[in-house]
Amino acid sequence: MASVDSHQSGYQDIQNMADLQHLFNKEAVETKQINCSDVEIEDHNDVNIDLGLGKDEDNNVVGTVFASPDDAYEFYNRYAFLHGFGIRIYTAFKNKTTNDPYRKKYVCNKQGFKDLKSNSSSEDVKKRRRDLRTGCEAFLRISKSKDGTWFVDMFNDVHNHELTVTPTKVMKHRSHAKFHRSMACKSLATELSQSGLKPCQIKKVINTMKSPEENDVTSKQCTDILAEQRKQYKGKEFYGLIKHFQDKLLEDRNLYFVVDLSNDGSPRNIFWADGRSRDSYVKFGDVVVFDVTYMTNKFKMPFAPFVGVNHHGQSILFGGALLENEKQETFEWLFQNFLKCMFNKYPHAIITDQDKAIGNAIKSVFPNTRHRYCSWHIKKHEIEHLRPLTNRCSEFQMLYNQWVKSDTVEEFETRWKLLCEKYNFESGSWITEMYSQRKYWAKAFLKDCFFAGMTTSGRSESIHSFFDGYVNSKTMLNEFVIQYDKAVEARRAAEEDEDFKTMNSKPTLSSVNPIEAKASSRYTRKLFDVFMKEWTEATFNLSHEKASKNLDEIVYKVGQLDIAKIYWRTVKFRLSPKIDVTCSCAKFETYGILCKHILYILKKRHVETLPDHYILPRWTLDARHKLDNCNIGLEDIHGKNEVSALTLWCVQSNFRKAIEHARDSLFEIKKLNTLLVKFLDEQSIPTKSKQLEIASQDSNMGSSQVNMMPQISIRDPLAPVNTKGRPKNATRIKSSLEAPKKRTCSYCKGKGHYISGCLKKKQEDALKAKEG
Repeated sequence: MASVDSHQSGYQDIQNMADLQHLFNKEAVETKQINCSDVEIEDHNDVNIDLGLGKDEDNNVVGTVFASPDDAYEFYNRYAFLHGFGIRIYTAFKNKTTNDPYRKKYVCNKQGFKDLKSNSSSEDVKKRRRDLRTGCEAFLRISKSKDGTWFVDMFNDVHNHELTVTPTKVMKHRSHAKFHRSMACKSLATELSQSGLKPCQIKKVINTMKSPEENDVTSKQCTDILAEQRKQYKGKEFYGLIKHFQDKLLEDRNLYFVVDLSNDGSPRNIFWADGRSRDSYVKFGDVVVFDVTYMTNKFKMPFAPFVGVNHHGQSILFGGALLENEKQETFEWLFQNFLKCMFNKYPHAIITDQDKAIGNAIKSVFPNTRHRYCSWHIKKHEIEHLRPLTNRCSEFQMLYNQWVKSDTVEEFETRWKLLCEKYNFESGSWITEMYSQRKYWAKAFLKDCFFAGMTTSGRSESIHSFFDGYVNSKTMLNEFVIQYDKAVEARRAAEEDEDFKTMNSKPTLSSVNPIEAKASSRYTRKLFDVFMKEWTEATFNLSHEKASKNLDEIVYKVGQLDIAKIYWRTVKFRLSPKIDVTCSCAKFETYGILCKHILYILKKRHVETLPDHYILPRWTLDARHKLDNCNIGLEDIHGKNEVSALTLWCVQSNFRKAIEHARDSLFEIKKLNTLLVKFLDEQSIPTKSKQLEIASQDSNMGSSQVNMMPQISIRDPLAPVNTKGRPKNATRIKSSLEAPKKRTCSYCKGKGHYISGCLKKKQEDALKAKEG
């Protein structure tokens, strides 16, 4: 925690919550010294103040000497607390020559009157606060003596208003309720805010830790503290963001960040990814989810995370971006820099919503990457566009579902022709547009591509939900990147927790079958749970029929007895030295886990073990921890003469891991050093051209494209950017189909009302009533 200073208390560094509690108690003692003999306890914790200071004692105030004006203020403030009012500094008289103060005046907080300069003729009448002033003339004046001390030369204790008689209420006067203005309180509130707590939550924490003598802190006061803290970054948010990345680059040499600046020095687009994220992409970058549906700051720059899934099925962040807009050229800039950051390693598949700008950018930058539309968004479109047809035609929903769930391209096309012949869809309708884009969403066209079990952009949305508690429409740019780091750390902590649980526990098997035993020893804990669901179904709920058999393969129909056989899956078991089994459900091809239909056939065929080629390394601990060529991607460079940036990254990754493994053993470190020295001795001195080549390749290892910072000036954006529409609060951006829908009458099919308010129905009902 940050250190906290006070001019009187001499606060020390706050190391933990216990120190802070002591600090609060200490401040309470120093700021409010209440004589217990002057108070009388009443019910409900109200305490009557004994206003027993007589005129003689009041007159004794005159002539009191103080070392400084601050001491005089504290004295008068304690006096005011005991007598039931608050004070404020009124004015100071200064020497015209030296400008040093020689006289100060402190007054009752109800002194004077409120300045009412409102223009009654103005149409815009501002709502004003309630008037607290009464023209009270109570005051205390101090003057500076020749020896440098201060003394009271005038004092008036006559008030023209009622005094507050209980300490619990006196403490609410601003001069007494000063705990929330203390450095200890401000520092704690700021740190709690950086941890993701809201003002209402910060209030609860502080009020729990403070001394009972202090007044409770309110949510409004916590909000004001945070607003005051943000003022120091006003106009410097972008500079703070760059400074954060440059400081982080000193700790993480593999951090990559790039900033696209406009001519005036304001940011257009920002992309960043740290070294661990880049390493994760090398291992788990086969599938990427990309979604731009989040507003994060007062400049309304959309947040665009690149999200993947690790060996535990958990969401991981590959990188993040803040964008100026959602145009195709912006996405192309982002994807090009993402590709450069990730060593020109293309993702095998990417999942997005149906945004045309994103789709065109993917075609341009990732031409060989399989693009899939989010199935959740498509389902929302179905409900919106197909509801009238479903209401009119009872069979349409069944035929439509059969078409969508077609196992093969031939079935898909045949069923589409039947739908067109029966319902005569209009050209340009939603369903015909979806047919023209069928390769991006239809299962039959995507069965041969691995998506790690994902069909929606829900992975990205889960990241968004994490940010909801940390950022809002007022979040500054420099604050957001800090919260992003917290999200990344939380995800990595969850991954390490799952690694530990997988390494230090063994599952309880349901059988002695060697297939189940091998799966339990290879898969991570979460993925074994997925496997067990399929295994349980295969063991208890399935049956089969032999469809055909020849010398090369046997074809089975597998399914549940309570389901029509036309919906049973086709499993092909090929007779060869290497076990080769496929299923029409394509779960293994798309998820990487054998489906229940294949497992059922393997059991029936008495296969003794689970073949290694049906256990994907990405679903095992080897994906993150094993040191082999397959794991780090070196298999991609066989047969090539050049050394790519990805190759260098993989070798560097192995070197770092070797250091980590050997660091606790002097013998192992010496052994590693001997190997390195031997390797270096064997190398000849590189030529100048070779040195240039290596230098060029090293530049891709970790970079920050803001070296122009000393040469140009940077500034915050002038105004919020134009986006496709985002809410004031930080929340997931809903598509147009998720927006509040127009009411549709089920009687007349009209828009804007329900059947309960249908005029046509009411008129017809009235006519029927008259006829009846």
